[in-house]
Amino acid sequence: MHAIEKILAKNSGRKTVTAGEIVTAKVDFAEINDLYLQTVYSFYEMGGEKVWDSERAAFVFDHYAPAPDMKSAANHAEMREFAQKNQLRFHFDTDCGVCHQVMPEAGVIYPGMIVVATDSHTTTHGAFGAMGTGCGATDMATILMTGELWFRVPEIIEVHLDGEAPKGVYPKDVILHVLGKIKADGAVYKAIDFTGSYVEQLNVAGRMVICNMAVEMGAKTAYMQPNDDVLSYVRERAVRPYEVQYTDPDFEYEQSYTFDVSSLEPQLACPHSVDNVDSLTNVVANGEIRLNQGYIGSCTGGREEDLAAAANILRGKHIPKYTRLVVVPASAEVMAACSMVCRLSSNSCQARSTPSRCRFRQRCLVAMLPTNQSLHIVALCSMWRVHLSKKIMFCVYNSEGNEHGHVSRKSIISPISTKSGPSSTKYPCSCRKKKR
Repeated sequence: MHAIEKILAKNSGRKTVTAGEIVTAKVDFAEINDLYLQTVYSFYEMGGEKVWDSERAAFVFDHYAPAPDMKSAANHAEMREFAQKNQLRFHFDTDCGVCHQVMPEAGVIYPGMIVVATDSHTTTHGAFGAMGTGCGATDMATILMTGELWFRVPEIIEVHLDGEAPKGVYPKDVILHVLGKIKADGAVYKAIDFTGSYVEQLNVAGRMVICNMAVEMGAKTAYMQPNDDVLSYVRERAVRPYEVQYTDPDFEYEQSYTFDVSSLEPQLACPHSVDNVDSLTNVVANGEIRLNQGYIGSCTGGREEDLAAAANILRGKHIPKYTRLVVVPASAEVMAACSMVCRLSSNSCQARSTPSRCRFRQRCLVAMLPTNQSLHIVALCSMWRVHLSKKIMFCVYNSEGNEHGHVSRKSIISPISTKSGPSSTKYPCSCRKKKR
């Protein structure tokens, strides 16, 4: 069996499972983001009274953080009330960060587990040797009531990545190249197992980037066999014991793809599909494209190392007038880690849409980036949609999707993700587990 099949078998009380079977399996952790208040309503409508396990479920306020309007604020209030009523051990409020960053930081993600969240990019946690997948409000309400959910055992595709990436080519380039070849519908309801020498040497952040993007190919889940970097990261944080699962040597994949990353150059996903991928050289072949806005952040590219990579590229350069650079740290922990290595001068940037401009000036991870009035720092929120005007504009964006209207009417994704892992620096905010 494959490691994913072994995880499903263990959590469903079976010795074996095979692709195509329907199983009911225990969920090790459930996460609800702030788009899914309906989960609470469905929970009560279906007769729910109490969450099955107060240590295995959490809300993460990351899509509307801070709340942009009264409706969002009201939704947050109802979710907080539900969390308090059920005495949930973990709660990640608007000052914490993006769900797929804060959960590993809190130690609730580890090898061999099943994590289900109301977010399609839960495939990210395959980076830790876990089975992660998304669901809707009704299925999540079922999990909160019973701790279980039905799954169809997916067929498994192998994406074998070999070689050493050239300088300036990052995991985001690699997965965009793969996505351009397999296409957005190439792995619908299947699992993708990323293997090969390139994967084996990747540390946590690079693995998270690649697994995060698996859903953009339609994948139900993603997987990487944990390496030493992953196990070291998890060992310091995991809130409960775990068991690493291994794929049997004789396992046969439904399909295998092989890519050599050693010849890659930076890749871009062009409007308006994430699989409309081409090399940077080809994109600018007919002339340079003037950018209106840049964005660094999200569950794909907002980690400390992403900002460090951007800083190395941009240091000493100037952001042109009337061009914006929006920077969003993926979590409070990331922001705190960066504050340890840089300080922001009192007049170096404008911090907009932040809870406290002065406080953020003292604790600003983007001091490493060019400093002038065109740099916008958005503290502790995911900024999952950076809206531009209806006028045709060009935005370079290191997040996950570029569908029509997601970022702008005309947009380009630019990879600025790196190979290192989420920060290990501790940060005392409300997103950490509650004292018992």
